[in-house]
Amino acid sequence: MKTSSPAVAPLDDTLSPLALKRVGIDTYRENVAYLHRDCHLYRAEGFQALSKVEVRANGQRILASLNVVDDPGIVDCQQLGLSEDAFVSLGLAEGRPVSVSQAEPPASIPALHRKIRGERLARDDYRAIIQDIAELRYSKIELTAFVVACDLGELDREEIFFLSDAMCRVGRRLDWHEHPVVDKHCIGGIPGNRTSMLVVPIVAAHGLLCPKTSSRAITSPSGTADTMEVLADVDLPFDALGEIVRTHRGCLAWGGTSQLSPADDVLISVERPLSIDSPGQMVASILSKKVAAGSTHLLLDIPVGPHAKVRSMPEARQLRKLFEFVAGRMGLTLDVVITDGSQPVGRGIGPVLEARDVMQVLGNHPEAPMDLRQKSLRLAGRILEFDPDVRGGDGFGIARDILDSGRALEKMQAIIEAQGARSFDPEAPPLAPHRFEVVAPRDGMVVGIDNLKLARIARLAGAPKALGAGVDMAARLGDEVRAGQTLYTVYAAYRNELSLAHQSSERDSGVTLGQRDELAHLNVEM
Repeated sequence: MKTSSPAVAPLDDTLSPLALKRVGIDTYRENVAYLHRDCHLYRAEGFQALSKVEVRANGQRILASLNVVDDPGIVDCQQLGLSEDAFVSLGLAEGRPVSVSQAEPPASIPALHRKIRGERLARDDYRAIIQDIAELRYSKIELTAFVVACDLGELDREEIFFLSDAMCRVGRRLDWHEHPVVDKHCIGGIPGNRTSMLVVPIVAAHGLLCPKTSSRAITSPSGTADTMEVLADVDLPFDALGEIVRTHRGCLAWGGTSQLSPADDVLISVERPLSIDSPGQMVASILSKKVAAGSTHLLLDIPVGPHAKVRSMPEARQLRKLFEFVAGRMGLTLDVVITDGSQPVGRGIGPVLEARDVMQVLGNHPEAPMDLRQKSLRLAGRILEFDPDVRGGDGFGIARDILDSGRALEKMQAIIEAQGARSFDPEAPPLAPHRFEVVAPRDGMVVGIDNLKLARIARLAGAPKALGAGVDMAARLGDEVRAGQTLYTVYAAYRNELSLAHQSSERDSGVTLGQRDELAHLNVEM
């Protein structure tokens, strides 16, 4: 495996020095600098609040948005404060002398203005914009303008390819020196659905290389990295991660330290608060990271359901065609599956509950959720058919044999040990101490389950920050229930979070009861 990243030229520190101070504020993917209003540099340099400044020290530099403060408890007149992100990026100890000056305006701003006016941009325009975004030259206002302009402007498929290609070319690009290198990704929106934690050990046990880096939850009750963190360390040094992949043929780690398509993480910092997830930006985000990670073959899961990201089959087919076009232009072999997203996958929603489900399936436990098992086998089977020695249609049977024989569990245990195992017993998972049950108000059939509502209840209960918090499902679509029967149980680490989750579930439990003829059957393609 080799990596490549753009070189940064050393800089001379020639400006008036200030003492560096670490300001303990999490600014989420944004470098922020703090100057006191009475600092000798503030008026001399003509600084304005929210403008971009360049901070130099010891031959290093970062760009940051300037905040001007009046409280000497934050910074005094001889100090320059940096937020947590900025302090880590600069990599120097507190008290070191630093210089600060006005930053040059990003060279791509004229292209940004053309996009805001609704113009179609060329390949070089997107490369310039993404380079400036990755180098943190854009303010949050400029980032927001770009994201909104791309969303409202409905990028055509060539522009989406230009954006995807530009994003994967900035930062690290991996080469594993073998073929195929496989990966699996779901566009998200379905609680539970921890299929990656089953697919990776099955595929790796077969012998295919599957370096799976995943995200942490932003708006969901758990991401793959959050659930895996219940079992093992996921925040691993990049070199150690590469060694694990080479030795065990797979990994399940957090991708935040990998510097693969770094502009994507910056864009997400404004997309999520705005709840913008346009098809073009989704395609660019997913495919840029997979190509940068060295994947040659990708299985993409698009769940469809009334409370999923994609609500209809025509919308899913259109999205599939867009993914296929861009992936083809980027040299990535893509297999898209459209799956049932009408309800959570598995029983657990939240890190510990989801880890329990995964380990039960791997251990062939009699109480393992069958839907999680079956979906994972179907997905793993499709990936196994990327292997030229596996005939089409044989993948599912091979995946099932690997799981039933215990080879998948053995591979998962090896990956867990390599990443740094944590104590976990699926028979007695460390659930949060406070709980309540949501019960059926009357007899009936479960005819609707609101994924978004259940995810919100799990988050109100404290997931994913409280690993043992979340929702444990007891009823599924099509189940006949009696009045007073448990629909699901909510676990919370603190009583105030338990109260918030309880109030939300009383307003709307997220589970609809009705008659059999009200049960919608979603036809999906596999």
